[in-house]
Amino acid sequence: MIARALRLRRPFEFERVRRQGRSWATPLVVMAVLPNDLGQNRYGFAVGRRVGKAAARNRVKRWMREATRRLHPCLQQGYDIVFIARGTMADPGVTYHQVYDAIAVLTERAKLRQHREDCSQASPDTRGTPP
Repeated sequence: MIARALRLRRPFEFERVRRQGRSWATPLVVMAVLPNDLGQNRYGFAVGRRVGKAAARNRVKRWMREATRRLHPCLQQGYDIVFIARGTMADPGVTYHQVYDAIAVLTERAKLRQHREDCSQASPDTRGTPP
């Protein structure tokens, strides 16, 4: 679970990040990033109806939260980050590991990853299993 202080909760917070921030995309996930003055990252997750019914949307949100939770210690701090699931997440063949890899690629593209020895790219065996 991501702590309450590390979450974006209000619609205007999501909107501000989407309008004023910079975004990167993969076929599965779009990531929007905006610097904040808090010294810590705050995360928001959005999954639209085109991803599927409620159970599928909730599963996708859990996967994105878990991937973000695992990557959080390796990310530079001081940003509001919104992850938006794309319609391709509705494909039944999509796995947690693909979502993790997509989020890892996005954070690398945005140059948010810290390059420390303990933060190297996780191998498939160490990146975790879905919740």
